[in-house]
Amino acid sequence: MALYQRGQIWYADFYANGKRVQESTGTANRREAQKVLDVRLSEAHRGVYVKPVHVSLNELWERYIGYAKAHKRSWKRDEQMYAQLSGFFGPVPLDAITPLKVEVFQQHRAQEVTPASVNREVALLKHMFNVAERWDLYHGRNPVKLVRFLPENNLQFLTLSEEHEKALLACCPSYLQDMIVFALNTGLRSGDVFNLTWEEVDLDQRRLNVLMQKTLRPISLPINDAAFNVLKAWHGIRKCPYVFYNQITGDRFRDLKAGFKMACRRAGLEGITWHTLRHTFASRLIRSGTDIVTVKELLGHSTIVVTMRYAHTNDETKTRAVNGIKGSDRIVTVIPKPRRTRQ
Repeated sequence: MALYQRGQIWYADFYANGKRVQESTGTANRREAQKVLDVRLSEAHRGVYVKPVHVSLNELWERYIGYAKAHKRSWKRDEQMYAQLSGFFGPVPLDAITPLKVEVFQQHRAQEVTPASVNREVALLKHMFNVAERWDLYHGRNPVKLVRFLPENNLQFLTLSEEHEKALLACCPSYLQDMIVFALNTGLRSGDVFNLTWEEVDLDQRRLNVLMQKTLRPISLPINDAAFNVLKAWHGIRKCPYVFYNQITGDRFRDLKAGFKMACRRAGLEGITWHTLRHTFASRLIRSGTDIVTVKELLGHSTIVVTMRYAHTNDETKTRAVNGIKGSDRIVTVIPKPRRTRQ
């Protein structure tokens, strides 16, 4: 029952359950290492010591992704987020990930993406640790539970003005122009636009019948003139089941981030993403006087709470509504209080 060093790290040497255990304390500080040893000795004396399982973050991910594919609709998004986690932490063992390292990851990613995106990535790491504990692949406290998520302001989002829209379209190739106009007039997410098939389009009734990928909710969307003209143009050159397809590969578009980002740069627009088009669609509906319930249905939100973030953008509509109240022109007279007479 002692401490010894390997390099700069102190190791604990003790007996538990009748067997000798040599375990890294994970620190180069002897005082901190002694605290770890004391805890292990206490656990061994009480018969509750469990030998650590040395599983790396990459090994956990290989098991987790199979679980995610079976239980989560958003497993592809998990793959994207894990690429950021893996790139930062590397193939480290799970017990080497500390709350401090998670907070350093937060600070690093906050310089590149929004707080909401950082929180989703940290939440994935937290869930992976929870699953590892359930699978008996990790023993100890989940380090992410000690980390505070970054504050988010969901009421702040960018939208395109008509001038910005014209500038953006002027910097796009024709196929991207059509897809942007279509997204601005339907509010569909990028994945729903890329995966839209002609089976989901009813040109005669001017309606889309789409199964939203994110929520798996079917929605029926009327098509306005701008979106209808785009569909008619692509219907005349259709060569595959998908409405919008890459004329080089003959298959649907997979990702247009690079082309979209380049067009925004040429137009002098910063912070604009494909999802900005969806925000713009919703905000224009609100400004035109559309009630919030209708906006919810057109966006395909599962609850109206999500849609309410757009409610603060309709100040003009609120003003028109208040000014439209018809009442009496009679002026209310304030009657002064009677003076008290001295007795």
